[in-house]
Amino acid sequence: MALAVLLTGNPVASSQTLKKSGYTLGSEQCGSGRLSFPKIRIDMKQGFCAGLVAGEDDGLIFPRSIVQIPGHDLFVISDMGGWQRTDGRLLILDPHAADGKRIREAITGLEYPFGLAIGPDSKVYASTAEMIFRFDPLASNPRSTMETIIQGLPGRRTTLSDGTKVAESSHSLKQFVFDKTGRIFVNVGSDSDDCIPNPGKPVTKVCPTGEGTSPLASIWMFTPPNGGVFLALKPADPNPPREIYARGLRNSMALALHSRFPEPGFAFLQGENGRDLKDFFKPNEEINAIEKGKHYGWPYCYDLATPSPEFRSVLQNGPYRNFCNDTAIYKPPHSLLPPHGAPLGMLYYHGSKFPELEGKLLVALHGYRPAGSRVLIYDVDDHGFPKVIAPPVSYKVSCEAVPSRAFETDAGRAPAAPFDELISGWHRVNGARPRGAPVGLTVAADGAIWLVEDKNKTVIRIDRAPGDAPDPLPCDMRTQAQIDELVGFVASDPKNRARLTAVRSGIIEKHCVGCHSDFALKHGQSDADKDQAALKFMLSQDGWIYPGDPDSGKLRARLRGFGAERLMPPGGEALPKTEPGYARLLDLADYLAGTMVPGTRMKVKQGPAERDFFSKTGKICGQIPTTKVVIVTQAEAVGKPGFSRIYRPADAFLSGECTDADGYYIPQKALVPLR
Repeated sequence: MALAVLLTGNPVASSQTLKKSGYTLGSEQCGSGRLSFPKIRIDMKQGFCAGLVAGEDDGLIFPRSIVQIPGHDLFVISDMGGWQRTDGRLLILDPHAADGKRIREAITGLEYPFGLAIGPDSKVYASTAEMIFRFDPLASNPRSTMETIIQGLPGRRTTLSDGTKVAESSHSLKQFVFDKTGRIFVNVGSDSDDCIPNPGKPVTKVCPTGEGTSPLASIWMFTPPNGGVFLALKPADPNPPREIYARGLRNSMALALHSRFPEPGFAFLQGENGRDLKDFFKPNEEINAIEKGKHYGWPYCYDLATPSPEFRSVLQNGPYRNFCNDTAIYKPPHSLLPPHGAPLGMLYYHGSKFPELEGKLLVALHGYRPAGSRVLIYDVDDHGFPKVIAPPVSYKVSCEAVPSRAFETDAGRAPAAPFDELISGWHRVNGARPRGAPVGLTVAADGAIWLVEDKNKTVIRIDRAPGDAPDPLPCDMRTQAQIDELVGFVASDPKNRARLTAVRSGIIEKHCVGCHSDFALKHGQSDADKDQAALKFMLSQDGWIYPGDPDSGKLRARLRGFGAERLMPPGGEALPKTEPGYARLLDLADYLAGTMVPGTRMKVKQGPAERDFFSKTGKICGQIPTTKVVIVTQAEAVGKPGFSRIYRPADAFLSGECTDADGYYIPQKALVPLR
C-alpha cells in the first residue's frame, strides 16, 4: 500500500504528501472554510479529527499554553523557548494567515512563560517563573501594556522553611486559574521531585519544602479588591492578600474549576504529577479534589495512601505521625490517573461544536511512558467531580504486549474514575507521525478544541470528522530484531563494551535511575547484564540514539542541555566541574553512539533539502535531510551499481514502504566524507 493511501485512505499521488513537524501530511483536511487544516493521522474518538495549524516552520520552539483573545479570531501562545532563562515569548497566532506566516511575536525575553488565562475583565493574563501580569496582545507594542498583578513568586533564589537556599526550583512554572469571584489560584511547585536529600538513605526530618508561611508544593490563592479585578503593581508594592489554599502537591500544572465554584460543593480539581519512581506503572498520577486547608500527601504519601518508605521515620514520630491514615489532615486523591502520564492540561468543555462533551472534563497527558501521550474524557457528576467506581478500572498503554492494565496500588486493585479517550494512539509511527506530547488546552468561541504540543512544536485544532474513525496505526518503532543487532555490535567491540560500562555506571546508575525510569536494571544482575539491559532500554526509546549520528539523538541533547528540553539530570550543568571524569563520560556516550555500527560514517551532500533513499528493488524508502550522517556498510552496493548500502537510517526518515531485510541504499553521488 502506498504511504498516501495509508495516511488518507484515498489513492493520491505520493507527490501530494509532505512532512511538517514530523507529521506526514496528505490531501485530507480537518475542519472547513477558513479553519481547514491538514489532517494529521493520530488515533481519535469517532467523529473527531485533528488539523495541524502551526509548527516549527512557523517559528514555534517550546509552546506550552494557548487561549483565544476574546472577541477575536486570534490566539495567544506561551512559548518558553526552552529551559534557558529569558528565552520565553508570548506569540500571536492568526489561523487565517498563510501557512508559514501564522505566528508573530508579541513579547520576548520572558523567564519561563507558561500559564495563560482570560481574566474576569476579559483581558489576557500570563505568568512567568516569578510573576503574573496582564497585557493587551493587540496593541502596537504589547510589552508597553504589561501590568504586573502578582510579583516575587518563588522561582530562583528561594529560601525554604529550614533556611536551605535553593538556586532554582525544579518545578518553577506558574500555572494559574481564576474563579468566578476573581480570585486567582497559583501553582507553586516543589523544588525537587521527592524531597530526599540523600537518595538511598532514610529521611529523619520533615520536608522543609512544604512547611512555613510560604511553602512550595502548594496552591496559593490571591484575593482581588472589591470588584474582582487586581490592581496593577509597581516594583515596591506589596502583593494582594494571599492564603495557602492547599499543600502537599508536587506540581499542579493541570488545574480546573467548575463554573459554579466557589459555591459549596462544586469542584476544584488538580492533576498531580506524582513521584518519579523506577517502575513504569507505579506510582499512579492523581486527580485531587482541592479543599481549603488540606494536605495532599507529597512527599509522604502516594497513590491512595501508600507511605513513602524513605519517610518511615518521619511518619512514625512528630507532627506527621501516621499521616497517611489521618483523614482529618491528609486528603487522598479523588481518583487515580494513569501512571507517569504527566497531566499538564485540564479543562471542562463548554461549547456548541461537540454537545456530547458538554460539561465533561478533558485531561492532557504529556508523559512519554506507555500510558501517556493522550487526551482523556471524564464523565462528571452535577458538581463537576469524575465518577469513581469500584475496581477493576483499566487504562490503556501504547505498544505493550498487554494493551491495558487495571489501576493498582501496593494494596491491590484500586477504585478510579473510568474515562474515554479523545486522542488515544499518539505513539510514534515511522513515516506517519512522531510521539505526541500535549500540554495546554483551550476551547475556542466556535467550540473547537485547540491544543499545543511541545515536543513537536505544534498547534493542533480538533474539529468534527464524518464517518467511521480510521483504523489505528500500528506500533512501528525500532524492532526488537534491530535492537538485538545493535546490542550485538556493541558486545563484539571491546572499546564500545568499555564505553557502555562507563556510561551505565557513571551516568545512568549514578544520576538517572529513579528519576524517570529504572532503565530495565534489576537487583542481582551482573555488570554485563546491566550493560545490555540499559542499552536495550535506550535503543527502544523514541529518538534517544541514532546509531552513527550522536549529534541527532535526544540522549546527547538532554545530557548536555542542548535545545528546548531540560538538561538531565537536574543540576547537571555543574557536574563537569564538580565530578571528576564526568565530562569524559559525556564524550564516551557520544563515541558509543557514533561508532555503534561497523561501517564508514558519511554525510548527505549539500544540495536538495532532502535526498531520497531506496530499497534494493527501487522503492523510495524515505528522505534524509542534507548534512545528516549515515553509516555506509557497502561503499559499492552489491547488485545495485552506483549506490552505497547504508545501515537503517533514523526512523523519522522512513516512509514505511521498505523493510530491513531488503536493505537501504542511497546514490553514491549524494554522499561526501565526514570531516
